[in-house]
Amino acid sequence: MDVLTNESARDRLRQAPLVQASSVPQNPSVPPSMDHLDQLEAQSIYILREAFARLKKLALLWSLGKDSNVMIWLARKAFFGRVPFPAMHVDTGKKFAEMYAFRDRYSKEWDLDLRVEPCPPIDAVDPTLPPAARSAARKTEGLKLALAKDGFDGLIAGIRRDEEATRAKERVFSPRGLEGEWDVRDQPPEFWDQFNASPPPGAHLRIHPILHWTEADIWAYTKRENIPIIPLYIARDGKRYRSLGDQDITNPVASTASNIDEILAELDATKVPERAGRALDHETEDAFERLRVAGYL
Repeated sequence: MDVLTNESARDRLRQAPLVQASSVPQNPSVPPSMDHLDQLEAQSIYILREAFARLKKLALLWSLGKDSNVMIWLARKAFFGRVPFPAMHVDTGKKFAEMYAFRDRYSKEWDLDLRVEPCPPIDAVDPTLPPAARSAARKTEGLKLALAKDGFDGLIAGIRRDEEATRAKERVFSPRGLEGEWDVRDQPPEFWDQFNASPPPGAHLRIHPILHWTEADIWAYTKRENIPIIPLYIARDGKRYRSLGDQDITNPVASTASNIDEILAELDATKVPERAGRALDHETEDAFERLRVAGYL
């Protein structure tokens, strides 16, 4: 007999308490299982694994700064303790001594397949660029030489959208042309984390695992994970570096931050841009965009 044709069965059904389909916790004081940093980490690890699964030959661009150090940390987590592709440092030969010491120490401690790629002399760079942009463009030319030599079809880079206005236009999987050039007007849609991982023949993709992070996120994660940092980021004599590049085109900003908590408090209060110490960002309005279009990181 159908239970719902039975009078007593129907009465029991009417009297039974409703069970909500929702999984909303009954105790609002219970914290969520993933906090903000957990979510950022999970998304970045997903991007790294997607790139590794879908591209044939990857390299991770290691600039030695706070962002790319977080990126290496994430890659080690994504692949169970070891980065399964080369870490490439495109070296101008003009970094701070502390940066080279950091590279030499942690490339060994993190068991990286380190590739140091030299940059051509400044005479090989577009002479119409302003001085700092011309100096920075040596990295673009060095990267082109490395691509031609090694044939990578994917380069993982540690840029963030909040860092600079031109970078805000980037995609997570960003196609580059045969010469490494970037067409900002021809960027693929990335709805629901569906990425185009098919570069044109002879070209490559730039993959940006921390594109959605902020400067404060980087520092909060660095603190939580106890990631090593270059001491130049900590204030000395009333100044510290917020962004690291070549010695001759990078300057410190006023600061008294002696630890990461103080850096985070400082970021919460400041209106000074992160790249205020970069000479490149104070040159002509289109200088950085010209570099980016030509393939700069």
